[in-house]
Amino acid sequence: MSIFNYKQRNNIILAGIILLGCFLVYALSGLFSSILGAIVLFTIFRPVYLHFVEKKRWNKSLVALLIILTSLILIVIPFLSLSIMVVGKISGINRETFNLQAWTSKIDDFAGSNFNQPHFAESTMQKLGVYATDLFPSILGSAAGIFVTLLVMYFLLYFMLVQLREFEAALLKYAPFREQHALRFAVALRNSTYSNVLGQGIIAVTQGALLANGFWIFGIPDPVFWGVIGAFISFLPVVGAPTLSIPASIILFAEGHTLKGILLLAYGLIFIGNVDSFLRMMINKKIANTHPLISIIGVFIGLPLFGILGLVFGPLLLSYFLLLLEIYETNRMAADRLERIRTVPEN
Repeated sequence: MSIFNYKQRNNIILAGIILLGCFLVYALSGLFSSILGAIVLFTIFRPVYLHFVEKKRWNKSLVALLIILTSLILIVIPFLSLSIMVVGKISGINRETFNLQAWTSKIDDFAGSNFNQPHFAESTMQKLGVYATDLFPSILGSAAGIFVTLLVMYFLLYFMLVQLREFEAALLKYAPFREQHALRFAVALRNSTYSNVLGQGIIAVTQGALLANGFWIFGIPDPVFWGVIGAFISFLPVVGAPTLSIPASIILFAEGHTLKGILLLAYGLIFIGNVDSFLRMMINKKIANTHPLISIIGVFIGLPLFGILGLVFGPLLLSYFLLLLEIYETNRMAADRLERIRTVPEN
């Protein structure tokens, strides 16, 4: 006869599950970007998959492979290419092969004579080069590491799509809250993902394109490069791409092109800034409202963990965490109400 009763045995099993789960999470920490990326892509492409499989009656595996190919062409390959370009350009600053050397000299002369900061631009660009190296660790790492990350991500995504109904049923079954709250979490997760990934992606591409166009019109060198930089920093709602027009305008002022500097400054801060506000308002109205504080704090959380991917993953994780807190509070209040009802004495 066992020395443990049923409840004690169950508690021991639960402790073993928690211990083993923590070990598995630690063991898989290196693949966390792959797991989170698969969840994001699954959330984005789920409606597309259901449309072709359940309405058009296409083959499941074929649709999943087409979605994988589409995401590679539209998301992964452009992102990797642009990231490699940014790293190459910024790294070139330290080797004095990038034509920003002339810019930094002009800005230093301007800042030295007007603000008593003769080495402002030079020190800033050196710090930017170091920061970029830390920001793109997955891009600067080995090709094998990038390949493994993408392979695991698409391996997970394939089976999440092909076995979609079974996957979602298992999530509902093992979710630690009631079914209505699980469904609510799924809807909020979808809206948060759309807002942070699709919404912010649209804003980033638009701001980057507008900034590159403005730099090209006003004769700023390498407008495409700065457009890409503007697209990356547009994930920061307080900073954003329009702020890049400020140093560019200072360069024009330092070169004696006062009118061009004023026009470029107005183009960046007023035109691009208003386009940004309009797009955010439309996206928040159509998809979901992500508070700017979530984006800012999420970016600072995500960048040390995921590098440049933290611009997307950080706000997502923070949004998911806040949503879980909200559901927990709802469950706690419901449990308190039920307890009060049980303890009310009968008349």
